[in-house]
Amino acid sequence: MDYTPKILAFAGALREGSYNKKLVKVAMRAAEQAGAQVTYLDLRELDLPIFDEDLEREKGLPPGGRRFKDLLLSHDGLLISSPEYNSSISAALKNAIDWASRPAPGEKPLECFDGKIAVLMSASPGMLGGLRGLVTVRSILGNIKVIVLPDQVAVNKSDQAFNEDGSMKDAKQQQSIEHLGRILTQTIAKLKA
Repeated sequence: MDYTPKILAFAGALREGSYNKKLVKVAMRAAEQAGAQVTYLDLRELDLPIFDEDLEREKGLPPGGRRFKDLLLSHDGLLISSPEYNSSISAALKNAIDWASRPAPGEKPLECFDGKIAVLMSASPGMLGGLRGLVTVRSILGNIKVIVLPDQVAVNKSDQAFNEDGSMKDAKQQQSIEHLGRILTQTIAKLKA
């Protein structure tokens, strides 16, 4: 591999013990093993207020929004694990996307998203594993110029899915999530070759 893909990995959850944070780290390790340089981001660190155009007009892009946008600009791909809240996307993930989508002076519209390549995954204690929420995430990302690969995984019964070390109890699930990290790395490397 001549090009080292740069991947930003994050979960759309804020909770410290989030299953989605655990899940994206499984994919992240596989991407690193496949040759990617991966940056993990905890959305909680961004400390973003709810998107508000009045606040934006008065104070500009919050520091956390600028940090997220800069991370997006400096990476080729995205590993996103998204919880499902009421059959849709989490407020934290939508809010981060909304702030980053705001154009700064001199930036092209959606510049930090345009041409990024993403894979999606989810984890939920419910029977569908967060699958319904991924439909919304895929739709939003596709509409802001992100290329979302068709491969995705939804892990159900996530409250029983992980070992203490963060690996998955089910070897097939572990392999499925690792595949997401590898396929994203390989796709970016091919496109950048």
